[in-house]
Amino acid sequence: MTGITLARRRSRAGLYWAIASLVPKLMLTYRSWFWTDLFTQTLAMIISVAFWRAVFAASVTVGGIGYQQTISYILLALVLTPLVQNDLIYTFGRLAYDGSIAVELTRPVDFQAAQFTLTMAGVAFNTLTRLPLLALGVLAFGLRLPGDPLAYVCFTVSLVLGGTLLFFFDWMLACLAFFTTEVWGLAVLRFGLAAFLSGSLIPLAMMPQALRAVCAALPFAQAVYVPLSFLTGLQDLAGAPRILLTQAAWTLALAVLSRFVFRAASRRAVVQGG
Repeated sequence: MTGITLARRRSRAGLYWAIASLVPKLMLTYRSWFWTDLFTQTLAMIISVAFWRAVFAASVTVGGIGYQQTISYILLALVLTPLVQNDLIYTFGRLAYDGSIAVELTRPVDFQAAQFTLTMAGVAFNTLTRLPLLALGVLAFGLRLPGDPLAYVCFTVSLVLGGTLLFFFDWMLACLAFFTTEVWGLAVLRFGLAAFLSGSLIPLAMMPQALRAVCAALPFAQAVYVPLSFLTGLQDLAGAPRILLTQAAWTLALAVLSRFVFRAASRRAVVQGG
């Protein structure tokens, strides 16, 4: 029995690995997209550095943060932007609109696990393609990385937890596609909120206390600001165990809740489709 169970687990792992391996192949098919994105992000990096230099020309610190720390944070946030960008809402909208959600649910693979694999593989690949931006930041714009190995450990664990819990949150948000005929507005709203509330545009430490509390209570900041706070010194490493345990608890809670939300939403979709 143990041998059969182990073989099934290996087969399932191989299936998800095959799903993940499709992502680089699909993305590399459109090479012009890669170079366009790289050019756009390089331009965004240049503009961001110029903007913050102008801001700090009139002040030594902003919100208690100095220029060097701010620049390091902003440049790293540009590299991690794929973490808060996904197509789940559009995917659900398409599946609900043409009725293919029924086909997806009958496949011999867990639908949520398959989408999680595709999303995380896409995030990982997009982040890897932005490593030239990281090198450019270090060589041209004074990006400084920490020398303490523990900072990288905390950053990595927090990054994985933050990205995972954000996926489950987006999964529940995407379920709204089953209750509407158009998801474009919902996707645009989510993208705008994520860009601001995640700390991708400005460190949350610079925000007013009330707004900072709101951002910290939402999943977006867990995917960008919290991991980067370890890497840029905005968060003391002594507080890492508490923060990581909080992220783990959020991830577990959202994982369970997302299953119930999807089950209820998919029933609604079946009723609408007859």
